[in-house]
Amino acid sequence: MSRAFTLNAADNVATLIDPVARGSAVSLVGQGTGSIAATDDIAFGHKIATRAIQQGEQIIKYGKVIGQATQNIAAGGHVHVHNVEALRARGDKRKAV
Repeated sequence: MSRAFTLNAADNVATLIDPVARGSAVSLVGQGTGSIAATDDIAFGHKIATRAIQQGEQIIKYGKVIGQATQNIAAGGHVHVHNVEALRARGDKRKAV
């Protein structure tokens, strides 16, 4: 069984320690418990949604907001640049001086 970890109980994504194939179970370790079925093939080091995330909802990793969902993400879905917009260090959002 593949594994993914969370470091904060508020996290809605977990980082994969092992790659996972669509339909396979992922064991949540660290602050997460239980398991979730992957809805996508997901590579080692990428994120998996630990619950359904709605478009516009914040993505939380390590107890910190790391981005915002640009579309609905199913529980067990791949969470990456194709469905998350970063909210930090965005030069295009910088205020003019």
